[in-house]
Amino acid sequence: MAITAADVSKLRKSTGAGMMDCKKALTEAEGDFDKAVEIIRKKGQAIANKRADREATEGVVLAKVTADKTRGALIVLNCETDFVAKNESYVDFAMSILDLAIAENPADLEALKALELNGRPVAELVSEQSGVIGEKLDLAAYEVISAESVSAYIHAGNKLATLVAFNQADIDEQVGKDVAMQAAAMAPVAVDADSVPADVKEKELEIGKDMARNEGKPEAMLEKIAMGRLNKFFKENTLMEQAFVKDNKLTIKQYLDNTSKGLKAVDFKRYTLNN
Repeated sequence: MAITAADVSKLRKSTGAGMMDCKKALTEAEGDFDKAVEIIRKKGQAIANKRADREATEGVVLAKVTADKTRGALIVLNCETDFVAKNESYVDFAMSILDLAIAENPADLEALKALELNGRPVAELVSEQSGVIGEKLDLAAYEVISAESVSAYIHAGNKLATLVAFNQADIDEQVGKDVAMQAAAMAPVAVDADSVPADVKEKELEIGKDMARNEGKPEAMLEKIAMGRLNKFFKENTLMEQAFVKDNKLTIKQYLDNTSKGLKAVDFKRYTLNN
């Protein structure tokens, strides 16, 4: 049976595989379209299995909010090389998974992988794309956040993204973006001092005491000095207390309150592939 260019094009559109791979699959399947699709899927699984022990540390980090801006999702789709991560079709594939997450609101990463996209489980499609691309792919992370308002930010290059939740509805879009960019740029450890994990506080207090002790400070003063340093840590490392990068005369807390009385960031998610 003769394999036509239209047959190859149809299979390529259906699977995303290369022209030559589609032609070979159709030839092997003797023109049977469904059989050719299965051949390409099996090839993708075989390549995925073969490359399972490879490191997939490149990729994209994408974030998006719902139309009403009350929920946001963030995903990480890893690959092996930056060359693939920058490919438009790869980014589009990752965005289609994120769009699905926004639409369906799965509970966790495994639930997202089980959702169907174009009639197939996401996990299966990721595996298949490994065969199309020839690299290990890994849907490595999924975060979701809900609040009165949620803002998202994706840094240029798709290696870093954030979601920030606020306690008021319908906040100014630029304000939300400013704070999401702040979280991206300054990598806070928590939204505010109360949200810093207890073990982190204890560690910082011990570091503060050790530093003061090494500086020859009296033992009776160590606790007070350490507390002062802990408060400095909060100002530098919690989102609400950090100096606003666009106007360092203001903290984020002051910037938000000036925008709308009582407006606060109440949670955030941040993920980066940059070292």
